[in-house]
Order: sequence, then C-alpha cells, then structure tokens
Amino acid sequence: MNYLAHLHLGGQRPGQMLGSLYGDFVKGRLQGQFDPEIETAIQLHRSIDVFTDRHPLVDIALSRFSITRRRYAGIVLDVFFDHCLARDWELYADRPLGQFTSDVYRVLLAEPQLPERLAKIAPHMVANDWLGAYQEFEVLEQVLRGISRRLTRPEELARAMQELRVLYEPLSEDFRLFYPQLQDFAQNYPTT
Repeated sequence: MNYLAHLHLGGQRPGQMLGSLYGDFVKGRLQGQFDPEIETAIQLHRSIDVFTDRHPLVDIALSRFSITRRRYAGIVLDVFFDHCLARDWELYADRPLGQFTSDVYRVLLAEPQLPERLAKIAPHMVANDWLGAYQEFEVLEQVLRGISRRLTRPEELARAMQELRVLYEPLSEDFRLFYPQLQDFAQNYPTT
C-alpha cells in the first residue's frame, strides 16, 4: 500500500496520521523516540505491509505483470492500489476524500519535527494534492517517474503505465477483493 491507503487505514487522530506516514520514513526499532500513538501507527503501517506482501490476492495481482517489471511490480501495484482507493473512495470511507486529505495536510503542516525525507516532500505533497490526485489514472505516470529517479534500474519501470492500462480491470478487481480484507486487518490491529 502507498501513502493514501496507509493514512486511510491508520486512524484519524493526528498522531495516527503522522505514524501512518512515518512508516515509510522511519527505519529500525522504535524505542520511545516518538509519542506512543505515533509509534503504534508506525507498527500498524509495518504490519499492513507484511499482511499485504503475504496475501494470496496480492500474489495473484503481482503475477499479472510481465517478467521485465516483476522486480518493481510491488511498487507499481502499491501506487495503482492507491489510485483504486482514491477512485472508489466513497465505497471505503465515511467522509469525502477532499475533507480527508485536507485534514492530513493540516496535520503535516502543523508538525515541526517530521522525519527528514518526509519534511522535504511534505510541502510538495500538500501544494500538489498528491493524495487527492491519485483519483486520476494519468497521474500515476508522474508518480512512477518520480519513483524511478530513486531506483538503481529505473528502465524496468519505463513501460509500467502501458502495462497498467492493459491490466487496469483485472488489477481493479484484485483491489476490490483485497482491500476490504486489509480494512478488517487494520481495524482489528491491537492499539495497546
């Protein structure tokens, strides 16, 4: 899962939102360097990643990608699944996407001590509405291009959008089957 899904699944309180994002930026053991609510949300983020990586429906979705993209298929799928969530937001959330993203951005902008990499991208995330922009399929091309700049073999993502266009419906169905199970997992995650 990518940013939007982690935020959606991680809880609505500010500490939960921050921890849901920190999970991609904070590595190693958590030893009290953050508020307990943030650390619990980071642990949930990590557990969501493990649940997702081990799920048979995700294995099926990953197997749909060509062998040339298989190495980075997980990244492409995370981004695509955020698109599916944003596109069908009203099926999974109880308030509008714009209201949700505004709350996230407000929390991000109010936090003076973001992890270094997150602090660098947060202003861009807010200014360009990264989370809401996932509704538009064509935005994924920009997202994947940005990710490819951080990879050692970016050429393997070169034709990912063409492949996503072909796989759009089957991957959308994979998401429809998988995400409610992931929501159940997150809702039943121990918070203490």
